[in-house]
Amino acid sequence: MAWSMRVFLKFGLLPASILLVLAALPFGQPSAVAQDTERSVSRIVHALEARYRGAQSFRAIFLERRSEGRGSMQLESGSLYIRRPGWMRWEYESPEKKLFLVDGKFAWFYVPADRTVTKAPIRQSDDERIPLLLLAGRTNLGRVCRRIELADVRVEAAGNVALRCLPARGAEQDYKEAVFEVDSQSHLVRLLIREAGGIETEFHFGNWQENPALDRALFQFTPPKGTAVVDERSLMGAPDAN
Repeated sequence: MAWSMRVFLKFGLLPASILLVLAALPFGQPSAVAQDTERSVSRIVHALEARYRGAQSFRAIFLERRSEGRGSMQLESGSLYIRRPGWMRWEYESPEKKLFLVDGKFAWFYVPADRTVTKAPIRQSDDERIPLLLLAGRTNLGRVCRRIELADVRVEAAGNVALRCLPARGAEQDYKEAVFEVDSQSHLVRLLIREAGGIETEFHFGNWQENPALDRALFQFTPPKGTAVVDERSLMGAPDAN
C-alpha cells in the first residue's frame, strides 16, 4: 500500500470522552499542579473540538513533510477543504498535482500523472490524513488517545500550545505518538505523527477560513476515463469489492 494511503485512520472515526485525559498518579492523590495541568489540557482539547464543531465548512492551506530516517525528506503543499459531516478534499499543487478525497464513505487517492486512483473504505484506510476528520465533526481525541498531555516541544508562534497524544491501546503498532499544535484561537496549526523506525509525517496549516461556500460536488470523485482503479477491498479479498 502506498505510504500516502497508509497512516490516517489510525486515529479512527470517533466521538467522545476527553475529560479524563491524563492518567492518575501512581501513588496517592494527584497534586494541585497535576490537577491544574489536567484541567488545562482538558480546556485546550474542548476548545479545539468546539472550534471545528462550530462551523459547517473550512478551508486552509497546508504544507506536508514526510521523512524516513536520515537524509530522506519529501515536501508537498496545497489546499485543504473540509465540510461536515465528514468530507475532505486535499488538493496537492506542488511539486506534483495529486488529490486525496474523502466522500463520507470512501477515501480516494488520485495521481493524474500515473493515471491511477486508489480507493478504500474510510474505516479500512490507514492514511495519515484521516485523523483530520476530527475537524469535520466525525472524530474526537478521546477515543484516539490513551493519554493526552502537554508536549514540551518548540511551537511555531508565541501563545501556541502543543499536546502529545499517546495511542489508544491496540494502536501502538501504528504510531508511537502524535503532536497537535493549537494557536490562541484554537485553530490547529500543526499535526506531527511519529512512527517506528524514525518515520515522521508532519502537516502545517494556515489561513483557516470558516464556513466558506463549498459545493457537495467538490467532495465527489469519478475516475477519469482511462484511469486504473485500485480497490483495496479486492486486495484484502473483501466480497463486496465489486
